[in-house]
Amino acid sequence: MQIGAKIKRLRLKNGLTQEELGERTDLSKGFISQLERDMNSPSIETLFSLLEVLGTSPKEFFDDEEDMKVVYSAEDHTVHIDEDAGYEIDWLIPTSNKKEMEPVYLTLREKSQFRAFEPSLAETFIYVIEGKIRLILGENEYFARTGDSIYYSASHSHRVVNEHAGKSELIVVATHSYL
Repeated sequence: MQIGAKIKRLRLKNGLTQEELGERTDLSKGFISQLERDMNSPSIETLFSLLEVLGTSPKEFFDDEEDMKVVYSAEDHTVHIDEDAGYEIDWLIPTSNKKEMEPVYLTLREKSQFRAFEPSLAETFIYVIEGKIRLILGENEYFARTGDSIYYSASHSHRVVNEHAGKSELIVVATHSYL
């Protein structure tokens, strides 16, 4: 692993010069230059300080980019069917609950609803592929039909109800994995 090259890539991505990064981390421009050329190695404390300023976590920094998957096929999906509740949820990305966003394909049978959720810090996006749904968000209700989108903060209890005389199909993307 080339730590220096990754630090440089992050620095440039953040639009910082070596001098600006050095000022924010109490390091000299020369030391930053040496790090980026792998001529010097940072202490753990220095590396963590650099990563904080560069807006990344140690885990993200050390994850092997070559092993990070970009394209996911249908074989990667995880499907859960709840016959009693009348829905099918298809997690489109494996381990999406460990990522920033959790995209799912949700199918609601006629007169069914997805489970109720307590308030959280999540934000949720819903795209209605087919059908008509009702979002109950706290004391408010919102309706969306084929082609409509919904975007909301999950700061109130909420649930999605199928209002279509058949099945409704949705793409749901939520942050702070709670699906």
